[in-house]
Amino acid sequence: MWYSDTLAVKDSLQASGNGSSDTGWIMHHVLDARELDLTPFGVIHLPHIELFGMDLSITKHVVFMWIAILVLVLAFISARKAYKKSLVPRGVTNFLEVLIVFVRDEIARPTIGHGFEKFLPYLLTVFFFILTCNFLGLIPYGSTATSNISVTATLATISFFVIQIGGVMKNGFFGYFKGLIPHGIPLWLLPIMFVVEILGLFTKPFALAIRLFANMTAGHIVIMALLGLIFILRTYFVVPVSISFALFIFLLEILVALIQAYIFTMLSSLFIGMAYHQEH
Repeated sequence: MWYSDTLAVKDSLQASGNGSSDTGWIMHHVLDARELDLTPFGVIHLPHIELFGMDLSITKHVVFMWIAILVLVLAFISARKAYKKSLVPRGVTNFLEVLIVFVRDEIARPTIGHGFEKFLPYLLTVFFFILTCNFLGLIPYGSTATSNISVTATLATISFFVIQIGGVMKNGFFGYFKGLIPHGIPLWLLPIMFVVEILGLFTKPFALAIRLFANMTAGHIVIMALLGLIFILRTYFVVPVSISFALFIFLLEILVALIQAYIFTMLSSLFIGMAYHQEH
């Protein structure tokens, strides 16, 4: 990762002028793009697609989401074949089983309670997808799809619908929305509380989207800024400091990748449990 990132920083600064204080080059490597930058091997331009006036172009983040899906499909197919040969998991199969049991016993069961099995497939899917996308951003020439607000907003929107559907399934349509209003409040306060509770339904997925997006973006910006100091200041004295701090942030990013997948899944599960068991 260090070699590719350092070359990318150097080329960006040279393109914008040596010693320039412009920070646009940082966002260039964090934001989505219609090309894959494989410096020094070249650049792969991705196809531009329009359908009925809508831009459906394949972008860098789309490519890495496809890669994440492919990795997960191959990993779980391999795990299924391994279980057919032996009931004792080994290697990747053992790692996947540990994560599955963790999501089931430490996230879904405690936060949803009775009936958590209905939502476990979704929670496992979103956990593994976010985790894989996060880790793909840490490999050389990789890109973090979860640092794209469109991706995190889509994941949060799916969670929003799962939450509402779960609440309606358990309590009925009118019963679910009636249960949003606390018992025993004065009649004149009912219209205000109803609006507040409806807004609360939308603030939950908003918080999910912003939290994941901000945390996955911040680390990459800090790493690129630290590496950029080497070429901005143009002195070898800053190299050990920049590399040391960038390495520390990179190791921290590995932990953040795990934590953010856990937090998104845990909060989604918690919100599902609150909607599913309104009586608690």
